[in-house]
Amino acid sequence: MSCLLELKNIHKKYQMGDTVISALRGVNLTIEEGDFVAIMGPSGSGKSTLMHVIGLLDIPEEGEYKISGAEVAKLNDDQLAIFRRKTIGFIFQQFNLLPRMSAEENVALPLIYSEGKMSAERGLEMLKLVGLDDRANHRPNELSGGQQQRVAIARSLINRPSLILADEPTGNLDSVSEKEILTILHKLNESGITIIIVTHEEEIGKEARRLIRMRDGLIVSDQRLDQKLEWSKGKSQIDSKKNHIEEVASRSLIIFFDHFYQHLKQGIKTLAVNKVRTLLSMLGIMIGVAAVVAMLALGRGAQKAIENQLSSLGSNLLILRAGAHKGLGGVRSEVGATTRITIEDATIIKEKIDGVSEAVPNINGKGQLTYANKNWNTSVLGVTSPYTKIRSAEPMMGRFFSEEENRKRSRVAVVGTTVVRELFDGQNPIGEMIKVNKLNFQIIGVLPEKGASGFRDQDDIVIVPVLTAMYRLFGKNYIESVDIEMSDPKNADKIEDDIMELMLNRHKVPPTRRNDAFQVRNMAEIQEALSASTKTMTILLSAIAAISLLVGGIGIMNIMLVSVTERTKEIGLRKAIGAMKIDILFQFLIESVTVSIIGGACGIILAWLITFILSSFVGWATSITLSSILLAFLFSASIGVIFGIYPAREASKLAPIDALRYE
Repeated sequence: MSCLLELKNIHKKYQMGDTVISALRGVNLTIEEGDFVAIMGPSGSGKSTLMHVIGLLDIPEEGEYKISGAEVAKLNDDQLAIFRRKTIGFIFQQFNLLPRMSAEENVALPLIYSEGKMSAERGLEMLKLVGLDDRANHRPNELSGGQQQRVAIARSLINRPSLILADEPTGNLDSVSEKEILTILHKLNESGITIIIVTHEEEIGKEARRLIRMRDGLIVSDQRLDQKLEWSKGKSQIDSKKNHIEEVASRSLIIFFDHFYQHLKQGIKTLAVNKVRTLLSMLGIMIGVAAVVAMLALGRGAQKAIENQLSSLGSNLLILRAGAHKGLGGVRSEVGATTRITIEDATIIKEKIDGVSEAVPNINGKGQLTYANKNWNTSVLGVTSPYTKIRSAEPMMGRFFSEEENRKRSRVAVVGTTVVRELFDGQNPIGEMIKVNKLNFQIIGVLPEKGASGFRDQDDIVIVPVLTAMYRLFGKNYIESVDIEMSDPKNADKIEDDIMELMLNRHKVPPTRRNDAFQVRNMAEIQEALSASTKTMTILLSAIAAISLLVGGIGIMNIMLVSVTERTKEIGLRKAIGAMKIDILFQFLIESVTVSIIGGACGIILAWLITFILSSFVGWATSITLSSILLAFLFSASIGVIFGIYPAREASKLAPIDALRYE
């Protein structure tokens, strides 16, 4: 005979309020391989505590405990879990079957922790052993009590244990089912598996080969009822089991992905059972992700629209304007003739300033347009021909006027698409005559469409030669501004200084008025400032939207904490059949991340729908980018991890015996 279990001077105490209860008081016990032992005693005798200590579900305060010569009393939780799944199979009075799994899946559940994946073939094999292979796909609520207990027995055998512990295995069964279970236990014992039963029924105790009675935490009798044990057969079974464990251990390093898949599969099943709660958890994440992606899309769209609108201004463009000074009472007014810009100023700037490639004079005003019986008020701009190049205004139909036409003050005009729509109903206007402030002008070109900029429609415009505008339309001998194109924007500061110095000297501006005489604006700086403002607003709006993600994460944490409480007994079962702390943490964390990722994916779809509606029906510029989608997806997954880690950690810290006893 070979010793399987050896307990020496085992003590176990429990704190019940202010009272300390000694459940075990120096228990000494030896169990041989292949034995069939029944432990009996009244309530409070310590028999269940002894079984929990033997099954490594509880840890004694004092004493030694050896299994096959190996000391286990001082092992940590994970080491005990590994020992349990290699050595011990459990049969519980309450069956402890997971209701969302079929009989076959319940039986194969321990394989997740011993081999990294569930095997339907192995589960069916064990069910066939207990005569339930025809009920493999039935869930626990579709089975009788006796059938559920047989499923529990099949589960206890899946890892080929050398020891089976049965806690009141027939306590909830009728007499017929009781006999079936006892018959199965006898057959298992005859195959060499050591059986230990805890029971309070005399007739069940007498079915064992060895009867141990307990009272007040002590063994009061140990009686051998039948000495005929098939040791050689038992030893063969145990050796076979040990070889199997070594084989499993050698494969355990390459089963991570199978392990992950099994946890994911179970997590989805768990979430599917509580559909409403899961959907409510996803809702917070979905709204948060949708808000973040939609805000980023709106911000990106607005930024892109601004960039498109400012592209016509050119990033290498300077604009020279006449300044203003403070007159009486601090009121700002035009400086006067000395600081008015002339056509000659534009010519001199191009000729005298290094780094200037073009200088286009500008004059603008309002114009009343008339064509046939239609009237339209619009803006009239007077420029020279290089305007088309520096402002990206090459006509999409017809042509732009020439320098010769400018010198002759010809009455020709290039119009925007809004003017074409309002006066000509969108028809080709080239060659048509219109009146501008009662003067006849011939349309020679149509400008490319640029869209609206704020409250101003960039396409609602008429462009004429600058000299024509000055002397025929507005009666002015000066211009409002000069568009200056630089050959190299890197020299912008020097060019600005040179232009300012040239203008001050040409107009003989006194030192007291030099600061306000002229202004030079760099369009690249304006574009950069507008883009920066748009980015700032986008970040602000996204930060506000991210608050809903935070709220969604808190919702997930609350739901997972509730789930841990509801599934405490399940956690105890998983630990009893070999789950380590990391397995439990991984299981709950996967569920949390699954909720957040699915919620995030739905949020991305919702964001696309929102932006589609805004762009199609409201006309807002939107732009969903891959980076914003990846950011939102990563953020939602991170929310699942961050807010799921605490509930998962709390679940993993539960002691198996406390979890199994939880009600």
